[in-house]
Amino acid sequence: MRRFPASNELAPPATGPRNDWQTIVSLLPYLTAYKWRVAFALSCLIGAKVANLGVPVVMKHIVDNLAAVQHLTALGRAEHAPGIVLMSGMGLLVVAYAVVRLSTSLFTELREMLFSKVTESAVRQLALKVFRHLHSLSLRFHLERQTGGMSRDIERGTRGITQLISYSLYSILPTLVEVGLVLGFFTVKYEAYYAIVTLTALAAYIVFTVKVTEWRTHFRRTMNELDSRANSRAIDSLINYETVKYFGNEAWETQRYDENLRRYRAAAIQSQQSLSALNFGQQAIIGTGLVFILWRATQGVMAGKLTLGDLVLINTFMLQLYIPLNFLGVVYRELKQSLTDMDRMFNLLTVAREVPDAPGAPPLAVRGGEVRFSRVNFAYESARQILHDVSFTIAAGTTTAVVGHSGSGKSTLSRLLFRFYDLDTETGGAITIDGQDIRDVTQDSLRASIGIVPQDTVLFNDSIYYNIAYGRPEASREEVMAAARAAHIHAFIESLPKGYDTPVGERGLKLSGGEKQRVAIARTLLKNPPILLFDEATSALDSRSERAIQHELDQIARERTTLVIAHRLSTIVHAQQIIVMDHGRIVERGTHAELLQAGGHYAQMWALQQQRASDADRAGAGAEPAPMAAGRGQ
Repeated sequence: MRRFPASNELAPPATGPRNDWQTIVSLLPYLTAYKWRVAFALSCLIGAKVANLGVPVVMKHIVDNLAAVQHLTALGRAEHAPGIVLMSGMGLLVVAYAVVRLSTSLFTELREMLFSKVTESAVRQLALKVFRHLHSLSLRFHLERQTGGMSRDIERGTRGITQLISYSLYSILPTLVEVGLVLGFFTVKYEAYYAIVTLTALAAYIVFTVKVTEWRTHFRRTMNELDSRANSRAIDSLINYETVKYFGNEAWETQRYDENLRRYRAAAIQSQQSLSALNFGQQAIIGTGLVFILWRATQGVMAGKLTLGDLVLINTFMLQLYIPLNFLGVVYRELKQSLTDMDRMFNLLTVAREVPDAPGAPPLAVRGGEVRFSRVNFAYESARQILHDVSFTIAAGTTTAVVGHSGSGKSTLSRLLFRFYDLDTETGGAITIDGQDIRDVTQDSLRASIGIVPQDTVLFNDSIYYNIAYGRPEASREEVMAAARAAHIHAFIESLPKGYDTPVGERGLKLSGGEKQRVAIARTLLKNPPILLFDEATSALDSRSERAIQHELDQIARERTTLVIAHRLSTIVHAQQIIVMDHGRIVERGTHAELLQAGGHYAQMWALQQQRASDADRAGAGAEPAPMAAGRGQ
C-alpha cells in the first residue's frame, strides 16, 4: 500500500515573489486555448494602428492643398479657387480622412470584442482552479491562514489578470506597433534625425520609468500586505461581533484596526510621493524630445525643405506617440501591481496538498461499515503528542461512544476519521473501514460515506432549506422536509414568516444554538450515510429537545456504524461500547453497566454529572414557590 509523508515532511510552499516572466508564463496556457481568437484580435490591432498612421498623412495632404489654394488666392486668382479645390481632390481627401478615422475605431472595437471572451474565460478558469485548490488543502492550512486576507488575494489576483491582458493588448502592444511604424516612416520619408531623437527619448523614458517603478514596487507591495492585514482584522472582528459586545471591547477593536490603517496611510503617502517624482521626470523627458523634434521641423519649413503639411504631420505623429507614452508610465506601474497581485494568487496554487489522494486510488467500498483504529498515534505539532497508541473497533451496525475530559483527544478521532489529517507512515498506525485503509481510498468517497453532526455547527449565509439540503443537494423538497421532521425542527420552521426560505444569517447567527444543531442533524439525516459521527450532537439542546432528538438518533443509528463523542453520559448509556480517554490514551472500555461496576474514571464522571443534575433539580424546585407566594399575596 502506498503511504504519504506526514505534514512535517512536506516541503514548504513557495510564498515569496516570483520573477514577473514566471507569472506571465503561468498565465499563457489559459490564453492559448483561444489562439485563433487571439490571432484575429492582434490582426485588428495592427489594422487599427495602420489606419491611425494614415490620419496624419491624409491631414498633411489636406494642409498642403489648402496652402496651395491660399497661395493662389493671394496671387489674385480667387475666381479660380473653387475649381482648384475640386481639381486638387480636396473632397476625396476629406472623405479619406473620415474613412481612416472610422477604420481606426472599427478595428479597435473589433479587437476588444474578440478578446473579451479570452480575458473573461481566463479569469473564470483561474478563479475556479484556485477555489477548487483551496478546498483541496488540509484543515491545517485553513486554520493557519486568515480567510479575509486570502479572499482579498484572490480578488486582486483575478482583477490583476484582467488588467494585465487589458493593458498589454490595449496599451503597450499598440504603442509599440505605432512606435515602429512612426520610426520607419520618419526614416523613409524624412531624415534619420527625427527617428534617432524619437528613439532616444523613448529609450530614456522607458529606462527612467522602469527604474523608478522598480524602486516604487516595494511601497505598493507593503500597501497590499497592510491592506490585507487590515481587512483580515476587520472581518475577524465583525465575525466575532457578539464576543466584542460581550466584553465591551469596541474601542479596543477600533484601536487595533486603526493601527493597521495608520501603517497603510504611511505606506500610501510614500507611494504617492514617489509617484509625483516619477511623473515629473517622465514629463521632462517627453518635453525635451518634443523641443528637439519641432525645432528641426521648423527649420526645415523655413528653409523650404518641408511644407506646412510636413510640420503638421510630424507634430501629429509626436502627439500620437507621446500621449499614449505618457499613459504608458501609468500602465507599467499598473502592470507591475497586477503581476504582484497575480503572483500572490498563483502562490496559493503552489501550496502542496498535505493530504493527497494516492494516484489511482479506488473509491471506498462500504460493505458492513466496520471502523477500526489500530495503534493510532498523532500530533498536530511534533512537540505535543495528542493520541497515544489508540486502538479500538466499532463493529458494523453498532454504536461506540468516546468520553473523556476536554483535551483528551476525542475530537481528534473525528478529524482523523474524516482524513482532515493523515497519520504518520511509520509510527502513526492505521484507520480502516471494512479492512480498507482510509489513506488508500479517495477522500470524496470516504467523506460521502460518513455523516457528522458537529459540536459547533456553522451554517451558510442562506436559507434554512439550503442548509438542510446541503446534505444531499439533489434531494427533493419532500425529502428535505422529512429530514427536518425527524430532527424535530419542521414545526419551528413552519412557524417562521418565510418558512424554509428564512435566511439564517452569517454562520447561522440568526438561529439559536439548539436550532442550528437541529439543522445540522437534519442535514446529516438527509445525507443518509452508512457511518455516523455525533460530536456532542445534542450539547446545545434543552433537556426536553435532547430526549426527543436522542430517541431519533438512536433509531437511525440502529442500522449504521456510529461513533458518538459525548460529554453528557446520559446520552450514551445504550451504546454497545464506551471508551474512556484521558490525555490521549484509552484508560477504560466496556458497556455502561460494566464501567459503573468497575468504579474507575467513568464511574466518577457519572457520579459527578448525576450530582450536578440533582443540584440543578433542587435549585429549580426551590425557585418555584416565589411566584406562587406572590400570587397568594395578590
